[in-house]
Amino acid sequence: MSDFSLTRRSVLSGAALLLASTALPTIGRAQEPQKGGRLTVAADSEPRNLNPAIVASNGVFFISSKIVEPLAEADYEGKDGLSPRLAVSWEGSEDGKSVTFKLREGVTWHDGKPFTSADVAFSALQIWKPLQNLGRVVFKDLEAIETPDEHTAVFKFAKPTPFQLIRNALPALTSVVPKHVYENGKIEENPANTAPIGTGPFKFAEHKAGQYYRLEKNAAYWGKSEPNLDEIVYQVLPDRSAAANALEAEEIQLAAFSAVPLADLDRISKVPGLKVVTKGYEGLTYQLVVEINHRRKELADVKVRQAIAHAIDRDFVVKTIFLGYAETATGPVPKNDKQFYTPDVPAYAFDVAKANALLDEAGYKPGADGKRFKLKLLPAPYFNETKQFGDYLRQALAAIGIDAELVNNDSAAHMKAVYTDHAFDLAVGPPVFRGDPAISTTILAQSGIPDGVPFSNQGGYKNADIDAIIAKAAETLDAKARTDLYKEFQKKVVEDLPFINVADWTFISVASDKVGNIADNPRWAVSNWSDTWLAQ
Repeated sequence: MSDFSLTRRSVLSGAALLLASTALPTIGRAQEPQKGGRLTVAADSEPRNLNPAIVASNGVFFISSKIVEPLAEADYEGKDGLSPRLAVSWEGSEDGKSVTFKLREGVTWHDGKPFTSADVAFSALQIWKPLQNLGRVVFKDLEAIETPDEHTAVFKFAKPTPFQLIRNALPALTSVVPKHVYENGKIEENPANTAPIGTGPFKFAEHKAGQYYRLEKNAAYWGKSEPNLDEIVYQVLPDRSAAANALEAEEIQLAAFSAVPLADLDRISKVPGLKVVTKGYEGLTYQLVVEINHRRKELADVKVRQAIAHAIDRDFVVKTIFLGYAETATGPVPKNDKQFYTPDVPAYAFDVAKANALLDEAGYKPGADGKRFKLKLLPAPYFNETKQFGDYLRQALAAIGIDAELVNNDSAAHMKAVYTDHAFDLAVGPPVFRGDPAISTTILAQSGIPDGVPFSNQGGYKNADIDAIIAKAAETLDAKARTDLYKEFQKKVVEDLPFINVADWTFISVASDKVGNIADNPRWAVSNWSDTWLAQ
């Protein structure tokens, strides 16, 4: 298809989107899904790498999850909170050293080749374990995969690995890519990383830098009656303040991931045909975190880190930056996680006097100009809130005599500076809690993570006690014992502050009112949208 354009009205011709959590069940029953149409979505960034098997992040998933599928997806009502995708069943052994996956039959890659267990084995052993930012932790003890037939894959672990962890990892960490496309040459340089080939309901069609990504319907999708949409277009809108205007002008139909600034929500919720919803993000709790480079002498001192923690007014951040659409954090596990969270951790109340006293004790007295030392502060550019918190943190640090220079980069430059070059003192990061500390949280504190792994400990922090807890929990099969270890992990992290948790938040979506099956799973924005439909 070559007639795509992004003129203000021709894109939609009045097509729209439903996204109100309270209205969804009623609409789902009242209207039958319709076929066809182009769903146009706001995208605030352009990921360089669209291979979710390598980069497990929501910026990548937002686009690529429609193309490249995991073994299972999160589900509101499914067994263990999962629904089958490329795997139809999974079973762990008693000793924790193997997991057997039965794979879906009759699935083909977008280039027509058959999907088999060889693709799963290749993806897991050659990509998830050695290359993926999160999988290299979860699958560190995966030593082999047996493929007794084309639709069975038996994961073999060198050490006992909790089945609970593997289950929790399936939606985010098990995107399967085609072996025949990736087996020759360097995986990181494969052209399919920017033009993915998958098994999903949509095929990658084109990317115009600075303009849009376009996906088109996969007519050979294994979900025989799906997808409903003909196309999905991600219109690149780096300025988030433009999303609300684009919705009102009918240039786009959906703004997910709080692309509409929180300050605009009250106004836009009153616009006829547009609705606001928080549903569909329950599996994606974002955490506002201050990342710390412990190579910097001052920051290697725990008293300095404690001082910074005391200088942050978390209540102010939640009320002023997030407009109440967040809650204060106590540590590395969010309060909404009922299994692992513990409130039994040290607290760092907002106390400028305490912060100043700690800095004095650490030997960093103010100079004649009132300044103790200078830092380089890099706020992540992905969200208005991370950038706004960067401005706030600079002021909060100034109040305790720390002169922070703000360095604002685009997404690619920020990733390189923080996670590869370590060219930062403090950074504002938004890691995601994905339902299990081993998936995306322990990596923030664990030592020995290779350079270049996004959203990981790149600050040079090392704590033998914390590393030992992480290692023990990774092979503890008993669920209660494993949970207790992660509660101890939370205490140790908050005591020593390898990083500082400030707030936890989920997202808001705004959309027009003619699209069905929106927000129908806890990771909807990063799921495959096969059943999403557009009223014509």
